[in-house]
Amino acid sequence: MAVSISFFNNKGGVGKTTLLCNVAAFAAEEYNLSVLVIDADPQCNATQYMFEDKKLSYFYEETSSFTIYDIIRPLSLGKGYSKDLKVTKSARFGVDVVPGDPRLALTEDLLAKDWGSAIGGDSRGMRTTLMFAELMKRCDDYDLVLFDVGPSLGSINRAVLLASNYFVAPMSIDIFSVKAIDNISAWMSKWSKQWEVGVTNVDDPDEVDTDLARSLGFLGYASQHYIAKADSTGTKRAVNAYEKIMKQFEGIVSAELSRIAPPPRGVKKLSLGAIPNLHSLVPMSQSARAPVFALKAADGVRGAHFTKVKDARKTFGVVADAILNRAGLI
Repeated sequence: MAVSISFFNNKGGVGKTTLLCNVAAFAAEEYNLSVLVIDADPQCNATQYMFEDKKLSYFYEETSSFTIYDIIRPLSLGKGYSKDLKVTKSARFGVDVVPGDPRLALTEDLLAKDWGSAIGGDSRGMRTTLMFAELMKRCDDYDLVLFDVGPSLGSINRAVLLASNYFVAPMSIDIFSVKAIDNISAWMSKWSKQWEVGVTNVDDPDEVDTDLARSLGFLGYASQHYIAKADSTGTKRAVNAYEKIMKQFEGIVSAELSRIAPPPRGVKKLSLGAIPNLHSLVPMSQSARAPVFALKAADGVRGAHFTKVKDARKTFGVVADAILNRAGLI
């Protein structure tokens, strides 16, 4: 069975998609894991990051293409779960992708409406809510499935988390990321209790497999976008303004999220690592549709950038190793 992990934060602009795509590429390249990225964000940032413009035009202009909307549309029409799963390989990232689709946003109302039915025990509402969990049945050929989601506390993300074994919280170094953790904790606590009530009161157990919902655990958080400077020993550390906020993360995240979604046994420190501000490497990576750590001269890398690209491999590698180790994949 594939391990499924969502990269999720209620706050936008935290570098979630960049982290997910680079972790996916590192897992595939370094450990030869078979990886599937499912872009469940209506903004389609992961899809834009991993594919050239010509391929993007094909996804959204040709009827023969296949996106995440093709998985969901039959259910929205009352035809049940889609039996199809077609993926597209990202050449530079080395992973398979279910491309995102802006039309996914149109299903938010359907999912919200059916959630109200689901928590009352209605089997049809539960089937809709479990659409991503049911999709995971067709992903058994993969070692790892990564879900990219938008910065929302809405019904799409709730359905994704019900299909996830774990989630990771990318966090920018600001007070708003700290506040977002409070929101996530309260939201998750509420809907998990509601789901349990719905499962207990399901009206037709033969019509819905509630066991499809996965038990959600928390792998940890990654601190991102901070400014680093070398200390007296040459070790790069966050500057004081960022370090003061970073020191709050461990206690707050542990208190709020680990009780809602318990971390794997033996995990005491929830930090997965830190990604400093990579400055021009990120837009260079986005333009090349390539992982930051795989950028080459042909992508515009010059001079000192080569050292920064090499450092980025180590930086993303630390976070990826922590995620894969805690998820039991390495």
